[in-house]
Amino acid sequence: MDLPVIDLDIFLHNPQDSPQVQAECKRAAEGLIAYGALVLHDSRVSEDDNATFLDLLEDYFAQPEATLKRDERPELSYQIGVTLENTEKPKCAVDEPCLDVIARLEPAERPLDVAGHAPDPKCRFFWRVVEKPPYETQFPGLNAPNVTPEAPGIRERWTPVMDQWGSSMKNAVSNLAEMAAIGLGLPAETFRDAGRYGPHLLAPTASDLSKYGAKDTVLAGFHTDLNFLTIHGRSRYPGLNIWARNTGRRIAVKIPEGNYLLVQAGKQLEHLTGGLVKAGYHEVVVNQATIETIERRKVERPDRPLVRISSTFFWHLSSDFDLVPIPKLVEEARRLRAEGFDLGRDEGRDVEYAPMKVGQQVQSELKHIALMAS
Repeated sequence: MDLPVIDLDIFLHNPQDSPQVQAECKRAAEGLIAYGALVLHDSRVSEDDNATFLDLLEDYFAQPEATLKRDERPELSYQIGVTLENTEKPKCAVDEPCLDVIARLEPAERPLDVAGHAPDPKCRFFWRVVEKPPYETQFPGLNAPNVTPEAPGIRERWTPVMDQWGSSMKNAVSNLAEMAAIGLGLPAETFRDAGRYGPHLLAPTASDLSKYGAKDTVLAGFHTDLNFLTIHGRSRYPGLNIWARNTGRRIAVKIPEGNYLLVQAGKQLEHLTGGLVKAGYHEVVVNQATIETIERRKVERPDRPLVRISSTFFWHLSSDFDLVPIPKLVEEARRLRAEGFDLGRDEGRDVEYAPMKVGQQVQSELKHIALMAS
């Protein structure tokens, strides 16, 4: 994919001030700045845990809609439990700055149409993997307790499987947050401490490929993530495309087998760095490789549901944290923007990153994607 591959094991098994750790942290920060994404190697991560997780979620989303609907919590802006298909809208369908990003891409590199795109035909489940804060949050709706499915055969497996895979993803991305801070010239704990009590979410999406398996179907329209860092394990079906900030190229994601994960920058990281790191744009579509995988799965695993599960985790800053751009990174962002402009890379209009609580930023984003009432 031409993305930098960052080895978390170097960070975990060597002194923080060692040259090899400092160099790997610098590469992590530079990768996030240049691409908005990177591949992360973490030998603690188990492919078997991911497979067990995918099996569970395939079984869960193969249930009747009436059963799934019991786990829906619209009164909490769908921030726990299930979100059914055709609920979440891609922000880029109506967001002028986002449409401007698309317009500045070469025609061959643009996403599949979002301007006329209805709500995404995907479902999602949010499962919190959190440390309870020692204070009362100002945003209880963003920090509600988990919903556990009731169905026999699902309930018994649910919590141990979700917590096992969620904890693995959380540990990996938390350590990467430390590496990124060091690489940006900040104390290692800067981002880690800001996210200690964040409402982190194991956030699988599900697309029924027996219904939505036609080529060029948009399963998740072109968008960025509202959180700090998003981390993905391998899905069983291709279809995730990301856009590299430095080239504007669409990249079809192919996560290597084994202990590898894909990490993307989110809007909270963009805000805190004053735009030095930009949130990564991505989409999920049905392409030729998706169709070929569908046909292969029908032969190899005829007993399994044809459901595309994304193995996704959203790492958040704490809801009550003050989201204020870090001055030294703002200056670096301005320098990088001017340098890029001189090289013919126009990133569009300036963005104002106004100080606010993280919870306010999340609420604002949720309104844009139709998950929270205005």
